[in-house]
Amino acid sequence: MAAWLLRGLREGVVTTRYPRRPDDYGESFRAAVSVVPSAASPSDARLADLCPTGAISVETDRVLLDRGRCVVCGRCVTAAPDRFKFESGPEVASVRRAALVVPKAGEEGVDLDGLREGLRTQVKAFRRSVHVRHVDAGSDGSEEWEVSALLNPVYDVQRLGIYFTASPRHADILLVTGAGSIGMLDPLRTTYDAMPDPKVVVAAGTDATSGGLVHPSYATAGGVAAAVPVDVWVPGSPPSPFSLLQGLILAMQVLSGEAVGR
Repeated sequence: MAAWLLRGLREGVVTTRYPRRPDDYGESFRAAVSVVPSAASPSDARLADLCPTGAISVETDRVLLDRGRCVVCGRCVTAAPDRFKFESGPEVASVRRAALVVPKAGEEGVDLDGLREGLRTQVKAFRRSVHVRHVDAGSDGSEEWEVSALLNPVYDVQRLGIYFTASPRHADILLVTGAGSIGMLDPLRTTYDAMPDPKVVVAAGTDATSGGLVHPSYATAGGVAAAVPVDVWVPGSPPSPFSLLQGLILAMQVLSGEAVGR
């Protein structure tokens, strides 16, 4: 007991202050892959072959990357560093599936300060009223490690008024991981139907978004949208706890009717 007390005094408060302020770890985490602005060339056609999940597509004048299919393996970054790069920072979730395709037309960059201020405001508005039901719909287990981390002293989602519940009848948010295995589609729908309105569905991870590496497959539906309507998409394989936090707070915005497309 004395050893734990001394350790606590020595290390101080370890709980992140996100989203009230950026976190050093969150800012350094490789959360996604971005396309480096560059003039298109005939050789760009080969870039599509670099991705094992087909996340890269080549058009006449540009290269696109679908983060909803990207497993952040870094193969494209290694093979073509002049065209692709890792992007740090946790804010990768979106309320629109199409917004996961980068670069977005006409976009000069994301206003992270404005986004974080909106997240902070939403947390204050909801206080202690949001309950989450988590369902594994065919995950490889990596997302579950990150979801469970939300409950540890570092991330501590309860400080934001977010609680996990075992009953869908008490849940406001359905957090789904996994590629949407055929055997889990009916249980997932049953869980969704048991939740009271209003309710929000968060697809957590690339597998839940698109099926990831295991799609197409006879055993999966290519993501959880085949069973339930998804409101918030959180890419990543797996997404970091910070990205999951952002996705849950966006879900709170959807519940309040204040979410904007991004």
